[in-house]
Amino acid sequence: MAPATLGETEAAAVALQGLAYVAGEPALLQRLLDSSGISLEELRHRADEPALLGGVLDFLLADESALLVFCESHGLAPDLPARARLALPGALAHE
Repeated sequence: MAPATLGETEAAAVALQGLAYVAGEPALLQRLLDSSGISLEELRHRADEPALLGGVLDFLLADESALLVFCESHGLAPDLPARARLALPGALAHE
């Protein structure tokens, strides 16, 4: 049975948890800022934008160790961030 599809609201909630996790880890936060090219102020102002939240999930999905620590610390299934990413703008369809 395939995992349930997430709606954009549920996906955004997962991504906001991911953003909070990254924000609490200074080295990860700096890597996110460096790789995205946005400032901390811009990140704060755009934190509720679905496209930015998708980028946060992309960032976590690209770092398996950070992703697993995030999921474990929040009691999330390890596949949930990837499923959430598919529900946000800019996701590539995977089949």
